[in-house]
Amino acid sequence: MSLADRVKAAKEADAQSDNQREETRKDLRRKLHFKVVEGLGPTLYDRQMSDAELKLRVMEMLEWALDQEQSVALTRTDRLGLLQEIADDVLGYGPIDPFLADPEVTEVMVNGPHAVWVERHGQLTRTDTRFVDATHLERIIEKIVGQVGRRIDESNPMVDARLPDGSRVNAVIHPLAIGGPFLTIRKFAVDPFTIDDLIANDTLNDQVAGLLRRCVRGRLNVIVSGATGSGKTTFLNVLSNFIPDDERIVTVEDAAELQLSQIHVLTLESRPPNIEGTGEVKIRDLVKNTLRMRPDRIIVGEVRGGESLDMLQAMNTGHDGSLTTVHSNSPRDTLARIETMVLMAGMDLPIRAIREQVASAIDLVVHVHRLRDGTRRVTHVTEVVGMEGDVITLQDIMLFDYGMGVDESGKYLGRLKATGIRPAFSEHLDNFGIKLPPDLFAPEAFAAR
Repeated sequence: MSLADRVKAAKEADAQSDNQREETRKDLRRKLHFKVVEGLGPTLYDRQMSDAELKLRVMEMLEWALDQEQSVALTRTDRLGLLQEIADDVLGYGPIDPFLADPEVTEVMVNGPHAVWVERHGQLTRTDTRFVDATHLERIIEKIVGQVGRRIDESNPMVDARLPDGSRVNAVIHPLAIGGPFLTIRKFAVDPFTIDDLIANDTLNDQVAGLLRRCVRGRLNVIVSGATGSGKTTFLNVLSNFIPDDERIVTVEDAAELQLSQIHVLTLESRPPNIEGTGEVKIRDLVKNTLRMRPDRIIVGEVRGGESLDMLQAMNTGHDGSLTTVHSNSPRDTLARIETMVLMAGMDLPIRAIREQVASAIDLVVHVHRLRDGTRRVTHVTEVVGMEGDVITLQDIMLFDYGMGVDESGKYLGRLKATGIRPAFSEHLDNFGIKLPPDLFAPEAFAAR
């Protein structure tokens, strides 16, 4: 055998040995994980036990279980690393725990066990983090959804849930997820964003913040629109904090995410069907129920179906100052989507009647957009004026000036500018004793694109 053949054979033998060690490590990890969960049982979910006490119990159980595996030889470094990995799985969320603790990470995307992506400052980055295998990832998903009383299995392979801190979770498993499971976590800040944070991030400016504060306090019905990941829920949460403390607020969401600072807040959350296919409570059922709860304000996290009709009716029957979000690409698209969703309610209404409801109910559309540089900006503040024939009339009060270009790093230099139109709702706000500064709507020149 030549020298080259001997070198090749040695490399193949080393690779095979490494694979065997990795498989042995995976088997050991699965065994230890099972023994800890089986040994501690309900103790893992004992809310009276502190985090420090629970971690101590888990580590003691892991040490004991590892000592029982005499057939596997581990170095001290490998032993400590293995113990920490399993403790993270049992107590936390495994390999993605560091990202959930990192304040700079706003979203974690797991595209299967060996592909974990994160979003930092609006930019996506692939990490070196990996799960052991698909089963390992499924265990973490089951733990997350189980904490909020949801389930995920082959008969129910998609689920929306949330972490204890309010972060939004979506998971998809086999047979729908090819190459999965897939897990997406949109993190929520420990300290909710305030209007000052949005101003500092250039999402909007002081003048527009002042206008929106007056609109919410003046009980205008406001829709926050935008695409997925544009920051609609965060913006809705900031707007809701302008509501006075002496009002009764009822929130309706698929997964409770809003973090209101007022003291008189009632939170309702939809419920999926149980394993027998019964017990489902939809957003529309909850919106109807809010009308019996004597709300001053109704906040719906997002309207995406027939509940839009009930929301419009609530806005038109004395529940002024209601807030919600809608997925759309522009203010005009927002109204078109609402029309479509009203038809999804199963009511055989003529289009003109729907549009009259929309024009009467909605006062303001605030459109949020995620730009190519990763920043989230308010690009439109648009008033719903009324009807002209069969068409809903809109007028832009503030627009984002794209024509100002970008800097050397690719960041947009544009900002919101007044179009020079004074909104028709000024008189309504005057009746509430809320004055809009005349210079707020002074027209500004837009740069050529």
